[in-house]
Amino acid sequence: MAPVGPHPAIADVRRAVREALADLDRDALVLAACSGGADSLALAAALAFVAPRLHLRAGLLTVDHQLQPGSKARAATVKDLGERMGLTPAEILTVTVGTEGGPEAAAREARYAALAEAADRLQAAAVLLGHTRDDQAETVLLGLARGSGPRSLSGMAARAGRYRRPLLALSRQTTVAACRAGNLTPWDDPHNEDPRYTRVRVRRTVLPVLEQELGPGVAEALARTAALAREDADALDEWAESAYQNCALSDIGESVKLAVAELEKLPAAVRRRVLRRAAIAAGSPSGALSATHVLAVDRLITHWRGQKAVDLPGGLSAVRRYGTLIFAISPIA
Repeated sequence: MAPVGPHPAIADVRRAVREALADLDRDALVLAACSGGADSLALAAALAFVAPRLHLRAGLLTVDHQLQPGSKARAATVKDLGERMGLTPAEILTVTVGTEGGPEAAAREARYAALAEAADRLQAAAVLLGHTRDDQAETVLLGLARGSGPRSLSGMAARAGRYRRPLLALSRQTTVAACRAGNLTPWDDPHNEDPRYTRVRVRRTVLPVLEQELGPGVAEALARTAALAREDADALDEWAESAYQNCALSDIGESVKLAVAELEKLPAAVRRRVLRRAAIAAGSPSGALSATHVLAVDRLITHWRGQKAVDLPGGLSAVRRYGTLIFAISPIA
């Protein structure tokens, strides 16, 4: 007897996409960000199947980073495949990748800027990203190695604004199997095998060693850790936002002033979030503002000895004066 229904891997991906889109209004436009790799290709195919059944419109975006020979032709192939699946509009977004922050960070920044512009222009309700449980595990390990705190350990959010990641609970093995069962041929990006990239070394060396030494299930455990850490981090962020409003004496332009007496009442985890929020509000770039910077500012509260101002990224300083913590462009008058 012939099997009934789709291959289990295809069914898993479709189910994940259907659940991720269940809250959208009828006729809303959903875009799949597709590189042509197994994860995003399985995602795009699932969207093409699910969207009409949920009375949604579905399209595809593929980003040409122009970093490899033949990238333009590969992007055209992905676009054509999307159109054959019934994903319209299907667009190629050509970007120029800078150098700030390293090649991975620069490519990511260029990619997300292009996706955001296209989503705004097309008035998309959601953009789907093909990150899997394996990607989540890699992100948690990278955050752990950097000592970046619980927010970094919480990994990638299933939802962040217009972006949705339906496949975070599925393994990369599942997406590969879904492509194979659906007669789809993924493109294997050579960058995914290049050991110059930290994430590649985590994927190809660190995680396999952990699986070998600790037993199977490490990726699943790291993904669970991310989910638990995200719940805690979200709760602390909500508390910190309320505390920021209580502490802020002024929050205008390039100067933020906080009441030291109110800051002293807060637990360290909340207080440091308030300090980070204040520094960013005053103009410090969030990507350059490290935990070390925040800890230095925190000592103006917890170990006050009349010390001088703390320099922060973006040309800012934080200084304590007469019971007030001031964040402003240096020098502070």
